[in-house]
Amino acid sequence: MIFLSSDHAGFPLKVEIIKYLSEKNIPYEEFGCLDGERTDYPNAATAACTALLKTPGEHFAVLLCGTGIGISMAANKIKGIRAALVHDSYTAAMSRRHNDANVLCMGARVIGGGVALEALEIFLNEKFEGGRHADRVQMIAKIEK
Repeated sequence: MIFLSSDHAGFPLKVEIIKYLSEKNIPYEEFGCLDGERTDYPNAATAACTALLKTPGEHFAVLLCGTGIGISMAANKIKGIRAALVHDSYTAAMSRRHNDANVLCMGARVIGGGVALEALEIFLNEKFEGGRHADRVQMIAKIEK
């Protein structure tokens, strides 16, 4: 399950992602801006991340705003969230392999639709490598306490 949310600036990219997820038969739940009207990114991030944390199993959230910065900052305030702001396929892959990110953040005014969809596909398919990276993820979890 993908918990997909955006503010108004991220809404056009969210529409593209919804089309992609539908074509791939990937289930999603939509939060945040639903019609292009003004929506504040902290609320959009909170809604999707709360749903993610309440759902058992391996699931992800995808958060979108104009730059991806604000929504990623808001998401990372929530205990248990490891939100990564990505700009390309490499940052998407590394956020999963090394950081075990559970939230993908992108900026609709920064990244094009094609690159965003490629980053999304990589994010959904990469696996966490564990090992020394697991130790670092645990260090992050300790900071939350």
